[in-house]
Formats: sequence, C-alpha cells, structure tokens
Amino acid sequence: MKLPDLDETDRRILNYIQKRFPVTDAPFRALAEDMNISEDEALDRVRALKEKGLIRRIGAVFSPHRLGFVSTLCAAMVPPEKAVRFTETVNAIPGVTHHYQRNHDYNYWFTLICPSEEELMQTLKDIESQTELTILSMRATKTFKINASFPL
Repeated sequence: MKLPDLDETDRRILNYIQKRFPVTDAPFRALAEDMNISEDEALDRVRALKEKGLIRRIGAVFSPHRLGFVSTLCAAMVPPEKAVRFTETVNAIPGVTHHYQRNHDYNYWFTLICPSEEELMQTLKDIESQTELTILSMRATKTFKINASFPL
C-alpha cells in the first residue's frame, strides 16, 4: 500500500495526535505550539487529514471493564438480502464500537459494550428480534491490550 503524499508537518501532526493529543481547553492551540505553526493552520491540517480519511476520529480511550461496563465480541451469519437491515440495526446502537464485514460464514462482526450484564443481554435479544438472525456472543476470558499506533 502506498502512503499518501504528506509533508513533514502532516507526518508530525499524525504522530503527535496518536500518542499525546493534549487534554486541555484549547488542544489545537497546544498542538500548534508544539508543531511551531498557527492554531488556524493546525485546525486546517487536521481537517484536511480527516477529509482524506487519514484521521477517523480523535478521542479518549477508556477501559470499559474498569468503569464497570461489560462487553462482548459478536458475529452473525447475514444473508445478502438482510445485510442492509442488519447493518442499520447494529450501527444504531450506541454501545457498538466496531462493526465490520468479513469473508467468512460468520460474515458480520461487531463489538458491544453496555453498562450492565442485563443491558448487554437485552441488547443482543433486541438485535436478534429486529433482524431475525442469531447473534453469536464471544466473551473475552482474558484481555490483551496492544498499543496500535502507526509511526510516520
């Protein structure tokens, strides 16, 4: 895969926001100061990188289990004629953090996080009811966290 043409400042911004995006009342001002550019330029560059699809989102990552939440990895066998309804149903749920299609019998996968076991189970039942499909729920028995950053 060929990397898009990026100048040195764009590369530095991408590296910076992956590892240490400032948590302040003016984060783009702090980013700009560290990059030695104006705040307007920092905002313009971040917007352009987002429009190019190089930045998907900027936000905090929390440990849901330490906050009392429960989660599960889910999979479903979704026939083509039900794919749109299934996708719309799953994507409308606030606790879905990832949702993707795979080339496999279980062709749709998603992760679901809820504030309680009861809400998680009810949400899975609701999805099954709305889509008329069975959801395979695969609970983690051990968590492995990796640092997924991409130095440029």
